[in-house]
Amino acid sequence: MSLDHLTHDAAAAPFTGTEALERNDASRPATLVSGKTMPYDEAWTLQRACRTERAADRCRDLLLLIEHPSVYTLGRTTQDRHWPGADQLSRETGIPVIRTERGGSITYHGPGQLVGYPILRLTDYCAGPKAYVRRLEAVLIGTLAEWGIAAHRREGLPGVWVGGDRPSKIASIGVRISQGVTSHGFALNVCPDLEPFSHIVPCGISGCRVTSMAALMNTTPDLQVVQQQIAAQFAAQFHLTWTETVALARLVARMESPASDVSPSSIHVMRHPPSKELPDD
Repeated sequence: MSLDHLTHDAAAAPFTGTEALERNDASRPATLVSGKTMPYDEAWTLQRACRTERAADRCRDLLLLIEHPSVYTLGRTTQDRHWPGADQLSRETGIPVIRTERGGSITYHGPGQLVGYPILRLTDYCAGPKAYVRRLEAVLIGTLAEWGIAAHRREGLPGVWVGGDRPSKIASIGVRISQGVTSHGFALNVCPDLEPFSHIVPCGISGCRVTSMAALMNTTPDLQVVQQQIAAQFAAQFHLTWTETVALARLVARMESPASDVSPSSIHVMRHPPSKELPDD
């Protein structure tokens, strides 16, 4: 399969994003894929397919921006003390649990949280994974600043935080690099229900407090506006120009059905049988 026809034939005008961010004259062309809600397992399958295409130079770098229905995901460093186990968690919340290949521990995704999945050839942008994570953090910090929210990093704790003495996490980062190409990415709490975080140790950080833009602002930000701001900040940080903007449904329609062995493994999904656990690449 090839995405080359998609990235070169898309008719949409280039995405400009926030006017205050200026273009880099040496920026690289890239594709912005945006949509509303997509189940986590479908998004993961789509990421893997796009990653394969990018590794083979059959498509440009791209950024996928979406929301997920409620789901818990387990990263590769998840420990037993970070969560009560699949059966108990599902009984308490009724929310599916999926084991993933990304870095980091357990987290929650749900409506009102914007998730970004960059599919990039890493060496074109960063010296390594740590520099890449810091650049993703800068994207999120810059986006929050546009809403008057002062956010910051915490050494040794990837993600974005707000507050001083008792900081709260407002955005999480968990990435995967395979064949030199990135997948998975970041999640920004815009206006999600924060209650599901109370059933786990978010990101495996003991005592971790979680917040959202809505909780800090006492109002609900427009998700589409935040999505546009993230796209503009991402383009500025990675020196990209969104030469194509593609609807999520169109990207999915262009992809061939993936082989069954690229699907993520479900530990416990309500009303669906568990599938085979996916090994690391």
